[in-house]
Amino acid sequence: MPWQTTIDIPPLPGKLNYRTPALFIGSCFAAYIGEALQQRRLPVTVNPFGTVYNPLSVAQSLQRLRSARPFDDGELICANGLWTTFLHHSHFARPDRATFLRQANEALEKGHDAWRKARAVVVSLGTSWAYRHKESNRIVNNCHKLPAGLFERLFIPCAEAAAALAEAIKAAPDRLWILTVSPVRHWKDGAHGNQLSKAHLLTAVETLQQLFPDNTYYFPAYEIMMDELRDYRFYAADMLHPSPQAIDCIRQRFSDAAFDDETRTVIGEVERLVAARQHRPLHPDSDAHRRFVEKLEKQRQAFAERYPFVDIGF
Repeated sequence: MPWQTTIDIPPLPGKLNYRTPALFIGSCFAAYIGEALQQRRLPVTVNPFGTVYNPLSVAQSLQRLRSARPFDDGELICANGLWTTFLHHSHFARPDRATFLRQANEALEKGHDAWRKARAVVVSLGTSWAYRHKESNRIVNNCHKLPAGLFERLFIPCAEAAAALAEAIKAAPDRLWILTVSPVRHWKDGAHGNQLSKAHLLTAVETLQQLFPDNTYYFPAYEIMMDELRDYRFYAADMLHPSPQAIDCIRQRFSDAAFDDETRTVIGEVERLVAARQHRPLHPDSDAHRRFVEKLEKQRQAFAERYPFVDIGF
C-alpha cells in the first residue's frame, strides 16, 4: 500500500542541460538547489547579491542585473561598523568602504554576465513579508540589524508581487522562467501567518503562469515538502528548514523534471568523479593510492573526451 501522496510534476517544456546556463535567484531554497547543481558542475549562477526573501526584492535584484548599473557611494550604508547596501545580503558586508564597493561591483558584473547568458531563470519566493526603509521609502532586502524604528514591516499582496515579477518576465521573454515557493517555514507570525504568506506567493505564481503561459513553469517544491515529505524527520533541528535528505530529494525531483536523459547520466558520472577526487587517503605515499590517482586521471580524461562541454574543474 502507498505510504505517501506523490506530487505529479510535469516535465519542463524546455529541458536544461550542461549547455544551458541558468540563474537561480531568491530565498535560501534557491541556494540549496542551485549550489547542489553547481557541485555537479552545471552552468548555474546563484544569487549574485546573496539570499533574497521577498518578491519585490527579487524584482529589484533582477532589474539591477539587467541594467548592470554600478553601485556607488550614494547607496552605501554603515551597519554596525560594516559597509553594505540594502540590496545585499549581510555576508557581503565589509569593514572597509572601498573594499565593499569594489567587491559588490565585481559581483554585479559577473551577475550581469550570468543574466545575459542565462537561458533559464529559477525564482524561489520565500515570504510575502518585507521591510520598507522609512527615510528612502524603499523596500529593502535586508535590514542588517539596524534599529527597528528605521523600518516599517509590511505584507505584500499577491497582486503586487505578481505585478513586480511580471515586469521582470516581460523584460526577458526569451528566457524560461521556473517559479517555485520555498518550503522553508517562516514561523515569526505563527502557523497561520506562514500559511497566509505562502498562499499569497502561490497565488502570485498562478497569476504569472496565466499571464505568461508560454515561458513560465511552476516547480512544486513547497508541495513536495508539505505532502511527500510530511514528517519531521525531513526537517533540520530548527523544525523549519528542510534537512539535507529533504533537500536532496527535492533536488532529485527537480532533476527528473528539468533534465534530459543525457544530462542525468552526466550528473551521475560527475558525482562519482567528484566523490573520488575528494577522497582523503590514510597513506598518500602508498602504491595503492598512486594506482588510485592514476585510475582517476584516466577516468577524468575519458570523461573529458566523451563530454567536452562539461568543465569538471580538475
